[in-house]
Amino acid sequence: MLCSALTWAQGPAAPGTPGAKPPRQGGFAGPSQPTPDDTTGFTQIFDGKTLANWDGDSTFWRVDEGSITGETTAEKPLKVNTFIIWRGGTTKDFEIKLDFRMFGGNSGVQYRSVALTDVGPYVLKGYQADMDAKQMFTGMLYEERGRGFLAERGRVTRIVDGGGRKLVGSPGDSDALRDVIKSEDWNHLHIIARGTTVIHLINGRVVSVCLDDDEKGRIPEGLLGLQLHVGPPMKVQFRNIYLKKL
Repeated sequence: MLCSALTWAQGPAAPGTPGAKPPRQGGFAGPSQPTPDDTTGFTQIFDGKTLANWDGDSTFWRVDEGSITGETTAEKPLKVNTFIIWRGGTTKDFEIKLDFRMFGGNSGVQYRSVALTDVGPYVLKGYQADMDAKQMFTGMLYEERGRGFLAERGRVTRIVDGGGRKLVGSPGDSDALRDVIKSEDWNHLHIIARGTTVIHLINGRVVSVCLDDDEKGRIPEGLLGLQLHVGPPMKVQFRNIYLKKL
């Protein structure tokens, strides 16, 4: 057993030699690498031309360059975070894929959320795939107006009853994952939510994972929205938005 283990650690023996193993097939390093994921089975929920099925404050939201565009200016600032909300249904177990780019400020993709109409007509509470122009928070799971930071970029966390967090593992160093995110350019966001497990990917890299076992604290189903944040003037754009219900 020891000899076999050492032989394997040093690499496969040449073909025809005793103990030789056949060439490895498939796998990430082999000739049959996985096919990149696509939008098969997904439904496009933004037509690239109109805001059909999207509901937000037209002072801040419009279609521009084939994208849902949110923008604030010095003349038109926000007093409270506002969202453009998808009215085509709700999100429970699902996957969503979209492209985003930012010029200043903070934003996010909100899901499994509830409307707080007593605060404002387009205010949401719930899960958020966070993003910001400085890439401090981009990729993390944040709960807007709720439990706050749930899984920072580079962390796999478990949320226990009462909202406490436990570190389970890491998909990679936060700074290294930040380097895959492009500033003022298009990035691809992929969110997978199945039951209590939520996964965020950016540009093909898993950046955060949360196992939300906080039965009383979590919201299992709710609205989907795109955020425009209070603060200095900013602009955020979203395009190629595809949704698949699981």
